[in-house]
Amino acid sequence: MKRLEGKIALITGAGQGIGAATAFKFAAEGATVVACDMRQQAVDAVAERCQALGGQAIGRVMDVTQRSQVNAVVQEVLQRYGRIDVLVNNAGVTQDARLQKMTPEQFDRVMDVNLRGVFHCSQAVADAMVLQGSGVILNASSIVGIYGNFGQTNYAATKFGVIGFTKTWSRELGPKGIRVNAVAPGFVDTPILRTIPEKVLQEMAHKVPLKRLGTPEEIANVYAFLASDEASYVNGAVIEVCGGMTV
Repeated sequence: MKRLEGKIALITGAGQGIGAATAFKFAAEGATVVACDMRQQAVDAVAERCQALGGQAIGRVMDVTQRSQVNAVVQEVLQRYGRIDVLVNNAGVTQDARLQKMTPEQFDRVMDVNLRGVFHCSQAVADAMVLQGSGVILNASSIVGIYGNFGQTNYAATKFGVIGFTKTWSRELGPKGIRVNAVAPGFVDTPILRTIPEKVLQEMAHKVPLKRLGTPEEIANVYAFLASDEASYVNGAVIEVCGGMTV
């Protein structure tokens, strides 16, 4: 039996990168995937590939900063499938600048997507998970949220905040049968890194004991484990997936 057989999983930021890889992994493991992102074409393509992998999937346009859109998608999923077993809060953006140069608009944009968006989605599914007496919420943090990073005041604050969400919700929702965990990736080869010069990418990889960047699939594998019953006693954890770069 596949690890996520029969599970209904809603994944945000699923149009590319780690989110798409997670959708594919979940589908291959038997989950029904609801792939959410800002572009219809992207989520449709992800849903099609999930189906090709043998899973059931639909794609939905959803802006995590807009509570009405989040509520609408969650209600549709509940009406269609009767439950939501897994929420992966993967959607995220960067707007990097040093403290002295960062604009309020840059700060607010990252806060809205990376922090407020996680709040919106988690609150939207919480009641349904409590009613069904089970569920898993997985939050995308980052090693930047644990250790900080030059030029990422806003991003670091949101990813540290997500850890706060995780620790708090694991206490609040754990007694209801709901597990809440966070994954903290290191340097992962995703579209976000495509704008970085190759020389800088090589320097980043050199800082990692494994001497390479991570792949989206390696993060997706950890999400799949945490979403499965194999992780039934893992709650409130923050798992670094960074090739040992923080050692």
